[in-house]
Amino acid sequence: MADTLVPAVRKAGFTREDGHWLKRFPADTPHLDRAWENFARLVVLMLRQSAGLDPVPWDTALDEVCRRLDAAGVDWWLTGSAALAVRGLPLTPGDLDLVVSAADARRVGDLLLDGLIEPVAPADWFCDWWGRAMLGARVEWVGGVGPAADQPAPTDFGPAAAAHLDLVHWRGHKLRLPPLPLQRAVSLRRGLHERVRLIDAVD
Repeated sequence: MADTLVPAVRKAGFTREDGHWLKRFPADTPHLDRAWENFARLVVLMLRQSAGLDPVPWDTALDEVCRRLDAAGVDWWLTGSAALAVRGLPLTPGDLDLVVSAADARRVGDLLLDGLIEPVAPADWFCDWWGRAMLGARVEWVGGVGPAADQPAPTDFGPAAAAHLDLVHWRGHKLRLPPLPLQRAVSLRRGLHERVRLIDAVD
């Protein structure tokens, strides 16, 4: 593997053991074999985008996500940098971050099966489920987000955000997004000062 891609591999959550990069899933995880086939086909594209070597067609991917999930009646909303980009802020998201209900988490994996690169599996984190796909750009989702997501302070993917979502129209789709003041507060805590400046320039 090229050294330029190693940081992207680590960022994607892989660990190195015995000279190999890996991530483990239970053997009975649904769509595990299909995810491995997709991963082998799409991993280089994912890593090159994450490393900033290839463009990220986030808008095309988001349009496809909207089309598939909305048609299926999935309970989901958009967060992260893409939630700012659809408001018109001049930034390029590196991926799409979705929050879905616990009941819909596995169904999202079914709906994005052709691009699934990490099967939807239980997560011992601030959420109950986690999945990852590539639809031209990386799509990641968490399902069943609990109160731990807002500790020690409210996030733009936790219950505090979910309770005050904004509705924004984008390319014919209705998107639910975290409130802009909350995304500003989160960006400030993370030291993303340029992002804070862009948010402040919205009005």
